[in-house]
Amino acid sequence: MRFSRVWAGSRMWSDRDRATDADIAADERTVQTGFWPKIKRSVTRLPFAEDLLSAYYCAFDRQTPLRVRAILLGALAYFVLPFDGIPDLLPMLGYADDAAMLAGALKLVIDNIRPEHREAARRKLDELS
Repeated sequence: MRFSRVWAGSRMWSDRDRATDADIAADERTVQTGFWPKIKRSVTRLPFAEDLLSAYYCAFDRQTPLRVRAILLGALAYFVLPFDGIPDLLPMLGYADDAAMLAGALKLVIDNIRPEHREAARRKLDELS
């Protein structure tokens, strides 16, 4: 399983253990290639879809600080990867670990998710639903 050291081993990012630019770039590529296909397949089953999309728009906003982008990209890459703590194919439980990972990331960076990120998420949800 490949996702950045931001979330590796269920540890949060610290000054001592920074994600490298290569780690962040790898997570960014993972999210760019896998996010939209997965969200389109599962949007109707995700009670946290709006938060997920808000995190996506914040992570790809170039005004977002690098540390915040790294945290969000790590959480989004975890969502995209098919092999994680609880397989996404399991009914009801499959997305529980993804939701927990996203909630942890959002708790750390919530002040960086701006109203325009939330509005873009709502518009996209309306379009996908």
